[in-house]
Amino acid sequence: MTTSAMVTNDATALGLLAVILGFVFYTSSSPHPFWQKFYKFIPALLLCYFLPSLLNTFGVVDGHTSQLYYVASRYLLPACLVLLILSVDLKAILGLGPKAVIMFLTGTVGIVIGGPIALLLVSFIDPTLIGNNGPDAVWRGMTTLAGSWIGGGANQAAMKEIYSVGGEIFSVMVTVDVIVANIWMAVLLFMASKAKEIDARTGADTRAIEVLKAKVEKYQAENARIPSQRDLMMIVAVGFGITGFAHLAADFLGPFFETNYPWTADYSLTSKFFWLVVIVTTIGLAMSFSPVRHLEAAGASKVATAFLYILVATIGLHMDVTKIMDTPIYFLVGIVWMLIHAGFMLLVAKLIKAPLFYMAVGSQANVGGAASAPVVAAAFHPALAPVGVLLAVLGYALGTYMAWLCGQFLQIIGA
Repeated sequence: MTTSAMVTNDATALGLLAVILGFVFYTSSSPHPFWQKFYKFIPALLLCYFLPSLLNTFGVVDGHTSQLYYVASRYLLPACLVLLILSVDLKAILGLGPKAVIMFLTGTVGIVIGGPIALLLVSFIDPTLIGNNGPDAVWRGMTTLAGSWIGGGANQAAMKEIYSVGGEIFSVMVTVDVIVANIWMAVLLFMASKAKEIDARTGADTRAIEVLKAKVEKYQAENARIPSQRDLMMIVAVGFGITGFAHLAADFLGPFFETNYPWTADYSLTSKFFWLVVIVTTIGLAMSFSPVRHLEAAGASKVATAFLYILVATIGLHMDVTKIMDTPIYFLVGIVWMLIHAGFMLLVAKLIKAPLFYMAVGSQANVGGAASAPVVAAAFHPALAPVGVLLAVLGYALGTYMAWLCGQFLQIIGA
């Protein structure tokens, strides 16, 4: 395929993405007053999507002819999921108390039911949003939002492949995702600054938060270590070893169901990518009960997050920011969807008198995932940042299943 892009070598394009990510992370942690003020208003995660999109928008790199996304989604994504899910500690999550888990699951349910409701409501304004089953159907694009808002970028990419989402609607939905999710994150950070007043007004019991702080600080002190070369090679072995096995199994299962049970295509069972993601998620969950989970102390999730940000940048490379002005109706869908999620969470939080911390981190663990849930958690207290990771990783584990379920509901309404 011919392209008029300035850069056609994927190795050069990957170098540009790496430099962009390095620049974002270097400046976002800079003590310089300019950068500190800048990142108060512009989240780093937004730049990780947005700056690569400029390469595509202005013709520096053609994101649609580049193979970087394919490589990232087939190799880095499964390894990333394994390493993130590996650190799930279901006992520790349950130890947070029922309210923390209730608020997290409330957020998940709010997204699963919010998407179809938002599509239905906004379709009264623009009936063309429904009745289309092509690759660029709105309901298909919304499945990627569900993946992102329940799990994160990895699950978003999974939904793109599972539901065969067209490039045009995907690029718009990625932009809607980043902008709407970051507006909500900004609201949560503002609420965090008023946590004491809000909790006092709702009568929430915050004693468990103090216990959490002590437990997290103790765990960090006892388990964190500087990774050795052996640790890093074990992390690579587990991540890519399970990815390789999952590819082997998916190459068998996808065609098997397609040949023998073609009707299962409606449930994505004929998709190799569906099996790839489900297998790595399931094995990751199983290994979280084994000694392998201790690789987290050596930084398994940090390696996974590095993979995830490369994936995020390659997704951004598919974006064309000029599409925003063409399709404001999609932003309305996203805003209505987020309002349903937010309203549902605030209602349940009030009913069970949950502390604002549980509501905010439970929501961000869904909507923002492991990249931003710790940011919201740390806004309450720096020692609580790992709690955000803990719940967000649970989101990665549930993301594939719940986003797929949301996709089924969206298909009923939108197709």
